[in-house]
Amino acid sequence: MNRPSIVVFAYSEPGYTCLKALIEAKANILAVYTHQDDPDEEIWFHSVYDLAKANNIPVFRPKKIDEEATNYILNLNPDIIFSFYFRRLIPNEIILKPRLGAYNLHGALLPKYRGQTCINWAVVNGETRTGATLHLMTEKADEGDIVDQRGFDIAFTDTSLDVFIKVSKIASEIIKDCLPKIEAGTITLTPQDDTQATKFGRRRPKDGLLDFSKDAVSLYNLIRGVTHPFPGAFTYVNNKKLFIWWAKPIEGTGNIGEIVSTNPLCIGTGKGLLQLEKLQFENETELDAKAFTDLLPIGTKFELE
Repeated sequence: MNRPSIVVFAYSEPGYTCLKALIEAKANILAVYTHQDDPDEEIWFHSVYDLAKANNIPVFRPKKIDEEATNYILNLNPDIIFSFYFRRLIPNEIILKPRLGAYNLHGALLPKYRGQTCINWAVVNGETRTGATLHLMTEKADEGDIVDQRGFDIAFTDTSLDVFIKVSKIASEIIKDCLPKIEAGTITLTPQDDTQATKFGRRRPKDGLLDFSKDAVSLYNLIRGVTHPFPGAFTYVNNKKLFIWWAKPIEGTGNIGEIVSTNPLCIGTGKGLLQLEKLQFENETELDAKAFTDLLPIGTKFELE
């Protein structure tokens, strides 16, 4: 095959859809690197590993890109490197190797939302628009020149999962459209405007703690930003951890962090009320709010710990 050779690093749904786009374009893929699924993580996305296997592409799942893996990749001498939601550090010597460049797909409109878990952060922060960016990989993550960037609206009812699906779709379109120019070495690069950059770090399960002194809309954004398949937003009631998997902000007033009605089940916030719809005590069954009316009577206080 005379087409430029490619090594792909990929995981999650954007990784799957982008690899699928390369396969459908009959790209010359030498190898795919992905991850072992984490047994503690809810795996909602298609398997990069299975997709590569089904298409007879050599696929590897090392715990890290160590010296052995690095040497193997360098010996393949790829013309192009792609990284699509790969979660581990790719050594700089690999990034610098391909003659036609190394490229990363980021699930935001760079330079906004550099860093990890950018999709969840965008929803938690109440953003109304985001997108996907294909950019050159550099030693500093998410700072390389932009190849292509496309945006879409975030609906007020979108969860992070909804946005992940939108990012995955638009990312595959970017790869499909940009691949011929990357292979031909004719891409146009646009430097990022660092003065407009924002950066967010990893989100951890503990970051889902609800502070009811905040306004109802902000609390709702946190809930939809970390609801299934992510770790979830939570509070405490009588020293028991209570997950709130879905709710909606409504008008009204009430004592902060206190149940003010049971039909519907509502809690007071710093501004407005939060109508609770899907709840679950830790290690128990998730249920509709109506199942909690006796468990959470009017006056019940939600706690920070």
